[in-house]
This record gives sequence, structure tokens and C-alpha cells, in this order.
Amino acid sequence: MHLRKKPPQGTAIGPMRAVASAAVLAVLVFLSVPPRAHGESPTTGPTAPDTVPAVLDLQTAQQIALQQNPSLSAAAERVEQAQQRIRRAWAGYAPRLEAAAGLTHTEYPENTAAGGTLSGTGIGTSSLSSIASPAREEIYSATLAATWTLFDGFRREFSLAAARFDRNRTEAALQEARRLLLAAVSSSFHGAQLALENVAIAEADEAFNQRQLEDARAREKAGAGSLSDVLNFQVQVNLARARKIEAERDYRVALSGLAALMGLPEGSLGSGVRLAPLQEASETMLHPPKVDQQLAYALEHRPDVKAGRMALLGARANVGAARARFYPSLSVFGNLEGNRYGNAHLEEDDFASSVGMRVTVPIFSGGEDLASYREARHAEREAHHTLRNLMTEAASQVRSAVARVLAAQEQLRLQRRNAQLVLQTRDLVEKEYAEGQASLVRLTQAQRDLVQAQSQLAQARHNLEDAWVQLDAATGRILER
Repeated sequence: MHLRKKPPQGTAIGPMRAVASAAVLAVLVFLSVPPRAHGESPTTGPTAPDTVPAVLDLQTAQQIALQQNPSLSAAAERVEQAQQRIRRAWAGYAPRLEAAAGLTHTEYPENTAAGGTLSGTGIGTSSLSSIASPAREEIYSATLAATWTLFDGFRREFSLAAARFDRNRTEAALQEARRLLLAAVSSSFHGAQLALENVAIAEADEAFNQRQLEDARAREKAGAGSLSDVLNFQVQVNLARARKIEAERDYRVALSGLAALMGLPEGSLGSGVRLAPLQEASETMLHPPKVDQQLAYALEHRPDVKAGRMALLGARANVGAARARFYPSLSVFGNLEGNRYGNAHLEEDDFASSVGMRVTVPIFSGGEDLASYREARHAEREAHHTLRNLMTEAASQVRSAVARVLAAQEQLRLQRRNAQLVLQTRDLVEKEYAEGQASLVRLTQAQRDLVQAQSQLAQARHNLEDAWVQLDAATGRILER
């Protein structure tokens, strides 16, 4: 005959249905909470133009780099991963609801199916009573289980805090990647501007010597000049063209590096793109920075220092989560389980229900919990030392950047005065040479001095621009541009 499992007398599935309904409702309410309530915030970034403009300025180059640089995109994906870890930590507060269905098919051996039992009814008497057993049977089952943790030694709270701190750390790491990228783009852009300035200086030098060459040829034809003057100016023209070729090469190389930082395909800005020229230093750039103000701002706003602080707070939260392993946990549970033999049409009387409360007390784990706690404490100390090192490096970089700015400011003032004096000298020597009062050697040297002074002035302007970029990068102000 077929045996059928009956629910225990006095039980009903009504209480279990209430537990299951409450669990389902709690899950739906938890899932309906918007992501921002779980500590998430949408990430937005600067938008970049679809194409590179014909005249590219620094701000546009930085915007394109922030939008298209692959390394920055990878850092942004790490932030999204941290966002999902927060959602995963929030899931610890929700009840667990699981449903299962199964089918068990059993094949019995032949001797079990045809066997019997020998039972004695008295001395000398016996009877063979055979109980028919099925050769095979199928058992269909369905289970609905709900579990809700009420207390776990604040492990969920610490895990959620650690996830939030980790999200903040990854966001700070993303800002750190932006800081370094903006500094690299600025330095590359200014380097390309310097190369472009050297191209202009070489072109002006070539034009001056070409003009002198034509005058020398005219004087030679008129019998008032010599062939040596013509040859000298021809040599100077060739030297100016050689310097122009070198400057153009440096310009193209700088553009290629800039395009790579901007994340442009094939590492090229395009044949029709030119950079905005190097601007004259403003009065603001000539104002000396104060070390104390710059240092205070850096320690408060630098992304890597912020990331270090978040890492320390996260490590402390992990210590709390590891300590929670030593506390008991409290949870409520409910189960609804049904079994039926022969077919899958489970009815109400096939189900048994149970509800209860469970307290779990950790007693011995082979030292795993203690090792996890000690590991978390050492990780906290590591994060503390790392933060101290980050703050020390930030302070050193700020002080070095301030010193560079101050030196670049003095150099620019000096090179400005020097370039004016050399230009005035060259003009006087050129006039004297035209009147026959100065030698060719003197004019050639004066022109060389002018080219050198102009190159040094352009270098000083570039150095000041780059020094301010490095200072803004060292303090984190470059992110506010």
C-alpha cells in the first residue's frame, strides 16, 4: 500500500502563510527603496565635444581627456563596483526567502518488493505474513523557507560602513586619477605650446637673416659688399631653418603625446588642429603663493589623502565586523514544507509549517575568528601608516611646487628685462651695420643673442605655467578648474 505523510495534529498552515507574506512584503519594500537611500549617488562627469576644434585650448583638451581617457574610464568602473558592494551590504538587513521543489524517484530491489516477515504467534506455530511493498515510488516535495536575522553583533552595520567607506575611497581614487591626468595634459599642452613658440622664433630668425641675405646680395652686385657677407647670411638662414625643423619635430611629438592622454584614436589630433598660443603671464600668476595656505588646502582636499582617510575608516569598520564574530546572533525563521507520494498535486493537508527563533552562540572556530580579528587590526595599522606617508608626501610636493613657482616668477621677470635689452641691442647693431659702423660678426652675434634671449623668455613663460600647474596638482586645486 502507499504510505502518505500527514501533517501533525493541531498544526495549521495559517501562521506560516502569515510569516511568508510578511517576509515577501519586507523584501518588496526593501527593493522598492531608491538607490540613493542605500548610499549610492549617480556619477556624472564632464562632457566632451564630439570633435577636436580647429584651435585647441587647454580647457577643451582637459575636457576631452576626462571623457575619453581609458585609464579614467577604468577607475570609474571601480567606483561602480563599490556602489554595488553597498547594495550587497544592504541586503544583509533583508529577510531571506527561498522556495524549492523536488522529485525523488526510488527503485526498490526485488527481494524487498516480494519479501515477507516471519512472525511467531506461539510455540510451535508460525505464520508467514507478507506485506506488499511497491517496486518503485515517487515523492514530490515543495518548500518555502524564510529567515530574518535580527541581531548579529552589529556585523551588518560595520560591513555596510566599510562598504560606504570603500565607495568613498574609490571615488577619491577616481578624483586622484583625474588630478594626475589633468596635470599630465596640462604639462603636455604647455610643452607643445613651447615647441610652437620655438617654431615662431626660428621663423623670425630665418626671416631676419633672409632679409640680410638679400641686402648682402644687392650690395655685392653693386660692388659695395663682399661675397663673405652673402655666404655668412646664407649659413645663418640655413641654421635658422634647421632650428625650425627641430622645433616642428618637437611640436609634432608633443601633439602625439597630448592626443594619447586625451584618449583620441590613433594618437592624433588631426592635420587641421593647432594649439592656442602660449599666453603672457598674468599678474595673478606673478603673485607669490603662501606655503601655509597651500599646504592646509592640500591636506584637506587632495584626493589621495582623502582616499587614505577613507581607507583608514574602512579598516576600522572591518575591525568591528571581525569583532562581531564573537557575539551571538538572533534570527527568526519559518518553513512551509509539503510532500506527496505518486503525483505532484499537493494539497493543503500535505503541508506542515513551523516557525521559530534561533540564537547562535560561537564557541570555537579553530582560531579562525581570532585570526580574522587580528588580521583586521593589522590592516587598520597599515592604513594608518599609509595615511601618514600620503600626508608627508603631499606636504613635500606642495613645498617643492611653491619653490618652483617662486623661482619661475623671478626667472620670468629677469628674462623679460633681458629680452628687451637684447632686442634693443640687436636693432642698434643692425642700424650701425647698415651704416657701415658695425662689423658683420657683431651683427651675427647680436642676432644669435636675440634668438637665445627669446628662447629663454619662452622657456621662462612655459616654466611659470607648468610650475603653477604642478602647484595646483599638488594641492588638488586643478580639479576646480
